[in-house]
Amino acid sequence: MDERPGSGRGGLFSATRSVAATLLATGRTRFELLGNEIKEEKLRAVRLLLLSQAMAFCLAVGLVLAIALLIVVFWDQRAALLGGFSALFLTVSALCYFALRRAMHTPERLFAASIAELEEDLRQLKGTAGNESGSA
Repeated sequence: MDERPGSGRGGLFSATRSVAATLLATGRTRFELLGNEIKEEKLRAVRLLLLSQAMAFCLAVGLVLAIALLIVVFWDQRAALLGGFSALFLTVSALCYFALRRAMHTPERLFAASIAELEEDLRQLKGTAGNESGSA
């Protein structure tokens, strides 16, 4: 039997194996890309969480100390100061709550690079399939 590509069973099986190997290699590459994106997103999320908690802690301590200083300085108006700062902090916390709710309802496109690569692969496969059916 002739082993040239396209000239019998050996050529067809060889081509099928080649296509399968290419598809598996492409799939493996895409899964590695997806894994990298998951790892990067996890690291970014942990970093943002740690930075935001450190910032919130320092801000809270600084505000408590600033309010304590103002109360000591303006001892005669301590009730008005405490009431005013309480209202201010409750208002800011309500604004933060609504901003957080709005941010939670607008999802970010996760794995955008992987999806774009898969769409490009699909487009190329469709183009190749169209060329092969047109030439056959």
